[in-house]
Amino acid sequence: MTHQAKKSMGQNFLKSKEALFKMCEASSLCGKDVVLEIGPGKGALTEKLLEKSKKVFAIEMDRDLVTILEERFKEEIKNKKLKIVEGDCLEFKPDIYLKNISYKIIANIPYNITGSIIRKFLSDVKNKPTLMTLLVQKEVAERIVARDGKESILSLSVKAYATPKYIMKVHKRFFSPEPKVDSAIISINNISNELFKEKSDEELFFRLIKTGFAHKRKVLRKNLEDIQIKEVRLPYINKIDEIFAKLNINPKARAEDIKFEKWIQISHLF
Repeated sequence: MTHQAKKSMGQNFLKSKEALFKMCEASSLCGKDVVLEIGPGKGALTEKLLEKSKKVFAIEMDRDLVTILEERFKEEIKNKKLKIVEGDCLEFKPDIYLKNISYKIIANIPYNITGSIIRKFLSDVKNKPTLMTLLVQKEVAERIVARDGKESILSLSVKAYATPKYIMKVHKRFFSPEPKVDSAIISINNISNELFKEKSDEELFFRLIKTGFAHKRKVLRKNLEDIQIKEVRLPYINKIDEIFAKLNINPKARAEDIKFEKWIQISHLF
């Protein structure tokens, strides 16, 4: 059965054996692992995951592709090594399907929902993956690891829960149909909630970084004044100056210049 890629679903099928190998290698797969694959497509990555892991849960939204996968992996489905879940990955509930199960996410995900997927599995769900290996747009991968030395809301949001690492570039010619931009593999390891002892700590951290990046032309100090004025517990406008002095932060620094560790320190002092 042939399948025409659907642009509306962000379908670009990977055809690089090296990239498939690297995704598995970066995930340190072994026979005890349970894997959650998002958007398996025609099953190129699924096949490799089945070879190296204990069980694979594959979430596929496209009914036509579900049919192709069910035909291709008849035996694996019959032997309960593969479970295909038809539906939207953003609606998938790991707290139900993978309750009390340790799992890894390995996937070639649609560009248009990269941020939503990362946010869902790092922040929103209780049963978080132990690791995520993702094939994403190269520019996004570079932003996540702050390859240019500049932080962003995305890079800080990932680092709040895990350690991101850039694995390799995957040229656009290794996809069908060929997208307009190159991709890259990233691994997100050491996933946990340990940095935030209370929900309020987590909420404050994200409110700080969102406010800090709200106006890119303003220096960080001026942006943070907005959050300070709204905070009942921070009545003094010189509080930010005290924090900057204590942490040796340049008053003219912009949000992108502040490293993750400093952001955590700022949130602890607010």
